[in-house]
Amino acid sequence: MTSRSLLSGLVIFIASLAAQAQPAPQSPPTIGSPNTVTADPAVPRPAGTPCRVRLFTNVQFADFSPKTFGYAPPGACPGPWQKVVLEADYSVEPGRQFDRTATLWIGGVNVYFGTTAEPTATPVTIGRSWHVERDITDYTAVLLAPAAGRAELGNLVNSTFTSSLWGTAELAFYPIEKHAHGPTVPDAVVPLSAGPTGGTLPLSNPSQALTATFQLPTNVERAVLDVVLQHQGANDEFWYTCVPSELSGPLESCAGGAFREGEVSIDGQPAGVVPIFPWIFTGGIDPYLWRPIPAVQALNFVPYRVDLTPFAGVLSDGKPHTFAIRVAGNSNYFQTTATLMLFLDHGARRVTGEVTENTIGSPSPTIVAPRPDQLADPAVATVTTTSSRSFVLAGWVLTSHGKVRTEVRQTIDFSNLQNLVVPSGASTFVQKIVQLTSIASVTSVSGGGPPSQSVTNMSWPLNVQIVSPDNFNTGWTTTIHQAYDRNDSTSRAGEDGSSSVVSNSGDWADDYPTKTIQSGAQRYFSADSDGRCYSRSLAARGGVLTSIVDGVGCGH
Repeated sequence: MTSRSLLSGLVIFIASLAAQAQPAPQSPPTIGSPNTVTADPAVPRPAGTPCRVRLFTNVQFADFSPKTFGYAPPGACPGPWQKVVLEADYSVEPGRQFDRTATLWIGGVNVYFGTTAEPTATPVTIGRSWHVERDITDYTAVLLAPAAGRAELGNLVNSTFTSSLWGTAELAFYPIEKHAHGPTVPDAVVPLSAGPTGGTLPLSNPSQALTATFQLPTNVERAVLDVVLQHQGANDEFWYTCVPSELSGPLESCAGGAFREGEVSIDGQPAGVVPIFPWIFTGGIDPYLWRPIPAVQALNFVPYRVDLTPFAGVLSDGKPHTFAIRVAGNSNYFQTTATLMLFLDHGARRVTGEVTENTIGSPSPTIVAPRPDQLADPAVATVTTTSSRSFVLAGWVLTSHGKVRTEVRQTIDFSNLQNLVVPSGASTFVQKIVQLTSIASVTSVSGGGPPSQSVTNMSWPLNVQIVSPDNFNTGWTTTIHQAYDRNDSTSRAGEDGSSSVVSNSGDWADDYPTKTIQSGAQRYFSADSDGRCYSRSLAARGGVLTSIVDGVGCGH
């Protein structure tokens, strides 16, 4: 996509002002409705009635000030809990408005991160509403005591951008039944955010970092880090369309190349890698693509979890330790936050240990592209960016139940192939992008009990094709395929344990401005070894929902 087309895609707002009124709450998917809809499932719930804690109700977001609230755990359901679920309902008034970023924080910990749907101004003014949920049981430790809360949804409302956004959020706490074992949750939850009540930190180049220094408990047995890196700005919102900086001019594309990757370090030592999912917001490329079905995870990001357990013994030495997160390839800015979760050895006040192997190193993508002086008119180019990283992170910790060794083996493969035809005059422009991120992780634990192994495989394909017959003078056609596929399995003492699969994919098309092929489709499938299965497929055309199909692949 050229910088010209990116700008066009972001500012397609047909001029017509509408009376501002709060839209109706989210309703179930309805054939013929233009309201925002996703195939995403609700968070699975335990049996029983939850206790509910309202965080805020019908809050208006019409400026860039954070909205604060007080959180207190439910008196009728003292923790810990079987499950804690965040439920939030957002809406946008009819009119004109950009997609905006929404976050929620409790005690400085990020409990939700996503973006918003865009409204419609003409020919019929349409507000939109949507519902999001997130399982935050792992954050139980921060929910056990009262804490300051913060809701952010920065939004500009004036004579041009006319729509306020609204939000309501609450937590559902499911008590642990008598004589039942509750879930194993972290003993400590520590935020890496912009301040004591939360907030993201924008990183503008590869040298900038979100950093935090902690003196942690002296009995850390296991540690994990949830990370969200939201790509923003002229070069990074559409980073998968970017080309090497020297080709940015002749190819009319964003600069900085098409590789981005998060890097986690502890005391300056590489500690983990965060591949970046290519979220596309509802104003991205062509807003008509996302009416009424948004792109994968656009409204509700899934954090990326990094296993830091090989550092457990080091983190337990009673000394301050500095955590840092950077973005390799960062060319404009990334909104950044993370949450550190610690599992403690309840049988020991102090543990010892060390990192025994660390081959993470630094990213080294390979770029194959023509030289600028090889480009004629039209500029025809193929740009290929690849990265393949395989590494081992291993360590041990001496606990009250023995010496526990943890080894994390991970392979991350990334490829981005772009074919471009960029004319100087009113002839055909073409940009085709085929991108794939593949992640294979194996975590092995031995000692202190039966050996165990956890395996995770993820695949994130993204295909984008943009064609304009007259170089964006009258319009263009866009087709997109995107998916988030994940497979998890565990074993203990060589015996199979739990397993699960998630597949979230979609296809979208539009020919702006005529919209004769405007369509969208999303398919969500999940299943696990406990017998739970969910399947929903949605299809839309002409901006309204046309099909809902449930249960395919679930045996009914």
